[in-house]
Amino acid sequence: MQTENRFLDDLARLATGAVGALQGVRQEADGVVRQLVERFVADMKLVPREEFEAVKTMAAKARAENEVLSERLAALEAKLANQG
Repeated sequence: MQTENRFLDDLARLATGAVGALQGVRQEADGVVRQLVERFVADMKLVPREEFEAVKTMAAKARAENEVLSERLAALEAKLANQG
């Protein structure tokens, strides 16, 4: 009976060690994949979300200012046309 228990204990230790080794391999693979993805993204020269949002806000502000200036220009041209 002791032999069976020892055998089962050894088998349990072996299984525990295998699970631990597999977890280590998985963590290492995750790290490698993460590095590859980061390198791929860096090579594509993608911008961070925060930078994109900042430029988007600046563009909206510039567009609004352009509309105001266009209206002022149209008013000045109309005023000049009426004088001449």
